[in-house]
Amino acid sequence: MRQTSIIDIISPVMAGPSSSHTAGAVRLGLLARNVYNTKPDKVTFKLYNSYALTGKGHGTDKGLLAGILGFSVADERIKNVFGTPEANNINYEFEFLEDFNRHPNAVDFIFEGGLKMSVSGTSIGAGEIVLTKINGFSVNLDGKYNTLLLVYDDMPGVISNVTGIIQEDNVNIASLHCDRSAKGKTASMCICVDGELSKNCLQEISDLKDMYIVRYIKKLED
Repeated sequence: MRQTSIIDIISPVMAGPSSSHTAGAVRLGLLARNVYNTKPDKVTFKLYNSYALTGKGHGTDKGLLAGILGFSVADERIKNVFGTPEANNINYEFEFLEDFNRHPNAVDFIFEGGLKMSVSGTSIGAGEIVLTKINGFSVNLDGKYNTLLLVYDDMPGVISNVTGIIQEDNVNIASLHCDRSAKGKTASMCICVDGELSKNCLQEISDLKDMYIVRYIKKLED
């Protein structure tokens, strides 16, 4: 069992009243922004349970939008984010839902634009967060590592090809998580790494057969 550290207990420096509802919301938005990795035409935020019921009072809606806009957790603009020029340059809407199959502090980001993508995540307290699904595929991203996200056709040898390229780049793999819709269908791979993947490494992986999405997601700043 993971032991709780003093860092887990002390809330982060933030512009908001709640570590889970405000700071966690900003970090969820930042990480989802890094996953999408381009300016969307529209973002729909679907807030669930506690996030939906008390989110407005705790600034959850402000935090989620601020993260999508790239604001840091301590940015004073979060308090008035809806009136910022950055917010006026993006189309967005909020939906407030109840689903007791979901975590109390759960949110879905629905990105629309050149690429349509859904990203789901939860805020687990003290500013700690985790992304749980991307386009319906199971993931486990907490923003603490640089992460390579791949969506591709499921076929033998893909995992060994990708990890071999990373090994040649002399970068250590911290964790690897795979999921697929069905055998031989679309699959996903999330690889957390200790170091920095080179441009040549990422290009070589992108050039592999039937790679639909290749995202290099930078870790969040503390």
